[in-house]
Amino acid sequence: MSNLSFNEGLFKFIENASCSFTGIKTIKNILLNNGFIELEENNLWNLEDNNKYFVTRNDASIIAFSMGNNETFNIVCTHVDTPSLMIKPKNTIYEENYLKVNVTPYGGLLDYAWLDEALSISGRVIIKNKDKYYKEIVDFREPLLVIPSVCIHQNSKANENLSLNEQKDLIPIISLKNSNNTINELIKKYIKLEKEDKIIDYDLFLYSVSKPEYFGINKEFILSPRIDDLTCTYAGLEAFINNKSKSNFNIFCAFNSEEIGSLTAEGADSSFLMDTLKRICACKDKDISIMVSNSTIVSADNTHAVHPNHPLNSDINNMVFLNKGVVISRDINSTTNSITSSIFKGICDKVKVPYQEYVTKNDMSSGSTLSGISLRHVSIDSIEVGLGELAMHGAKEVIGSVDTYYLYKSFKKFFETNIIKEKDRITLN
Repeated sequence: MSNLSFNEGLFKFIENASCSFTGIKTIKNILLNNGFIELEENNLWNLEDNNKYFVTRNDASIIAFSMGNNETFNIVCTHVDTPSLMIKPKNTIYEENYLKVNVTPYGGLLDYAWLDEALSISGRVIIKNKDKYYKEIVDFREPLLVIPSVCIHQNSKANENLSLNEQKDLIPIISLKNSNNTINELIKKYIKLEKEDKIIDYDLFLYSVSKPEYFGINKEFILSPRIDDLTCTYAGLEAFINNKSKSNFNIFCAFNSEEIGSLTAEGADSSFLMDTLKRICACKDKDISIMVSNSTIVSADNTHAVHPNHPLNSDINNMVFLNKGVVISRDINSTTNSITSSIFKGICDKVKVPYQEYVTKNDMSSGSTLSGISLRHVSIDSIEVGLGELAMHGAKEVIGSVDTYYLYKSFKKFFETNIIKEKDRITLN
């Protein structure tokens, strides 16, 4: 696989994974096409040697794993949700001849970067037929809405102040025709409902319909929606599927809710990962405590590259540069330590992947991390890695076009490595 062919798959994945629900549906289809067997949490598991499985929770998180015989888990966890705008239950507003959709920010949006962007809708819909409820994952895919900015002539201070009122300034327009039932009408257009079907509720999100694309004289950059964290998700998924290990218990996790704190039934701050590890150990008659103490988790999420116009936003000698390799986060609140960092550096060296180290500037804040949240429920040696990017949490973001393949190669080697932990040393086989 080359960098270009890897990015071709990444671009398709980003287009299809427009929200957590469509993202997990896309991952499920990829796993099924690669011979994985779907499990259900509310059924008994009968796990067979040399098979590979996956399980989902709330249609928005997924854990996939391959059976092995080592006394350790190699885990990569990412998140599949992205900052966006979520549609409120009662959502239509008709004013001054514009039909608007009432939305609420999901995650920490870079507000002004969502203005004048063609948006569509995707998510999950709950349908009732008599006394039965069923769900549909939907993606309208076509441009339906836009949040128009206020022109400079009517806002003379627009270039002096980037602050927006999220209730006033982030409400999109969808039509010039008044309707109290616009969203339901769109759903009915998308889903062929039976006569007795009734739309009960939904989890629907707006997303940018812009397609991923290269830019730069030598195609050095990628401009795309949802780079955070779908680049890490796709790299982890492809590495998990394509790794050559026959002995490792390899695990790939894509969680929902990271952008809102992970405190949901399927988020990293849930029992989902630990529940799955316990069931694997029970089926294989292995001691969960020993397995966990031998294991390593890679938390994969992007961080900030040095900004071309604002270099002083980065630490003076811990800057991250695009296309200079995988980033190891060493923030004071990260779970990375010298041991786990050394392990990952050794893995990168084996496949000639360059790496960088990132620390947030002291007078700026950093966010929470997947492994930091997960470790509240399962104590595993952890490292936090990702890629440097620009314009994080905007409707579109920027990343280096070579870094994506570096990340894939490092994850693939991680899944293929047997990490043996002894009292005074660690061996990478």
